Amino acid sequence: MKWTVLLFVAIAALSWGIYVPVVHEATTKLGSNLRAFLMVGVAYFLVAVLVPSVFIFLLGQDPTAKDPSKLNWMPVNMMWGIAAGTAGAIGALCVIFAVRDAGPVGPLIVAPLVFAGAPIINTIASMTIFAHGKKMAAPGGLFYLGLILAASGMAMVWVNKPKPVASASAPAAAPAPASSEPPAQA
Repeated sequence: MKWTVLLFVAIAALSWGIYVPVVHEATTKLGSNLRAFLMVGVAYFLVAVLVPSVFIFLLGQDPTAKDPSKLNWMPVNMMWGIAAGTAGAIGALCVIFAVRDAGPVGPLIVAPLVFAGAPIINTIASMTIFAHGKKMAAPGGLFYLGLILAASGMAMVWVNKPKPVASASAPAAAPAPASSEPPAQA
């Protein structure tokens, strides 16, 4: 495997790994989930629209082109890119709302649930719907064990999620006064 693959994987893991706590911080500071999501959209525009536009339109090159003779702007093909962006944006919006609805433990549990569930769904979709007749060796048992472990990890996070600490400002319940009467007989 090329070192660049590991570098880009590490950067993606770092970026997506800090996404939930950073977007939670944005929702807290801005006082609104939708305002934070709007800023996520601005960032997507800056990174996902301006950077490729510089390469494709200003520099006149596409360093990611697989076969330059097959480059096109056919609407049906562009719809796949729009579908991918829509899926990503819907996922980001759902992360923002999930963190909001999960309460104080949201930033701790949403990311593990999403980022353990997404690879399982990705694997199933890639091996079935999007395989496009590609032939590959059948995965071994350890591959499926990994998927089971990922699903088990999701369940463990959900079942063992941290409990919020009770607020220090809430008064403690006073103990019930001891009664001098004998308990009622049934």
